[in-house]
Amino acid sequence: MKNQKMYEADDKLISIIKDNYNILQSLGAFGINLGFGDKTVREVCEEQNVDTFTFLAVVNFTINGYREYDDAERLSVPTLLQYLKASHEYYLGFELPYIRKELVSALDESDNLARLILKLYDEYAHSIRLHMQYEEKTVFPYVGELLKGNTPANYDIETYSKHHGQTDVKLRELKNIIIKYLPSDGLHNNQLSATLYDIYNCEEWLSQHAQVEEEIFIPAIRRLEKKSKQNDVSVKISNMINQNPANTEVLSDREKDVIVSLVQGMTNKEIADHLCISINTVITHRRNIARKLQIHSPAGLTIYAIVNNLVDISTVKL
Repeated sequence: MKNQKMYEADDKLISIIKDNYNILQSLGAFGINLGFGDKTVREVCEEQNVDTFTFLAVVNFTINGYREYDDAERLSVPTLLQYLKASHEYYLGFELPYIRKELVSALDESDNLARLILKLYDEYAHSIRLHMQYEEKTVFPYVGELLKGNTPANYDIETYSKHHGQTDVKLRELKNIIIKYLPSDGLHNNQLSATLYDIYNCEEWLSQHAQVEEEIFIPAIRRLEKKSKQNDVSVKISNMINQNPANTEVLSDREKDVIVSLVQGMTNKEIADHLCISINTVITHRRNIARKLQIHSPAGLTIYAIVNNLVDISTVKL
């Protein structure tokens, strides 16, 4: 039975497992090994190099559906990547082959309906494999580039989100056929019932996996994309400035005063009043500044002013 408590870093990890044994599979996906005694979540995560905040975000979401975080910026994208990759390895390398072996053992392959069940399962497994391989070959490398500070121009997480969905239609069909097909002898009946139980657990796990991607991973990558694009703009402007290190000397003192005033958020009229010049003179100075620096946006001028020590960053409203 699920415990609706929201788990925290100082809770003992073994207590969470006692409340919700189904998180055992998540431990492996995070790379957390058993044998941690009575240590807290924080202690175990720190010892095994897992981000505590991200671990608890996933655990509380999968157990209680909790979607709100104190600070979503604290989510560790590398930890989420590790979790999703390890989940894929478990599912593709162990869970799918294991259930198929159970089916083969429980069914009479000479029976037409039994062969249909195996065919349906193989089609389901193939669709899941293709979906996860797409993530591993396209989505995860893209996120890796974002983490390096690169912004690939030919892809974004929105493209993935639009085509992301569960592929469990075949699995539901498979379960229905198995339930109607239960053999009459006790041994095969028990084997097939046990396999069906594993299939239900597998379906629940896959649903949770997809929800973690939708509700935690994809929003985290959207934030990473936004930050990466902002950084990219800053780098381009800084490179532009560094191409001509004498830029600050090209500007007149009055033009520097105008830049400082603009960075402080003044309008042309306010600048004119502040510097005791006409509005037309302010406009002329702004044209000259744009021509000399090749910077036209307020954000670009702000970065220029900070980089060239015209203003203190602590005085700028970012």
